[in-house]
Amino acid sequence: MTIQPAALEDLDAIEALEAAAFTGDRLSRRSLRSFVKAEHRPLIVARFGATVAGYALISKRRDGRTARIYSLAVDPAQGRRGVGRALLQGCERYARAHGCDALRLEVRYDNAAAIALYEKMGYRDFGRHERYYEDGATALRFEKRLAAGNEASPTGGR
Repeated sequence: MTIQPAALEDLDAIEALEAAAFTGDRLSRRSLRSFVKAEHRPLIVARFGATVAGYALISKRRDGRTARIYSLAVDPAQGRRGVGRALLQGCERYARAHGCDALRLEVRYDNAAAIALYEKMGYRDFGRHERYYEDGATALRFEKRLAAGNEASPTGGR
């Protein structure tokens, strides 16, 4: 598996991942295209050969010390192959390389598999957003403090 910046040629696969992974709150093709082109909001993909198995969208203010995983999706057919972990590690590398000392994300309160992965990777629950999602569901807020040069979390590293 490789982790790399998304290219415009990946848009069809990324859009299909959005449809497979999310029932609502989907990013439009137009938004995805702008994220692929944007330097301050990189979109990365996980690949097995030519197959896009997942993507993550990272957001960071130019002067900020905290980055945010805006969206992360894994092809359900590629589950349990380490795609989510690899994408998280790619996001952490990006955040460190851009001077961030923390990485945050939101996750649906009922997404047990994602929550378990985040906790295993060293993310800590620090709050909630009630009625955050389009369907009114609550989001849990997670954060990981990023130590300089520490590529893997103590509990979830390779």
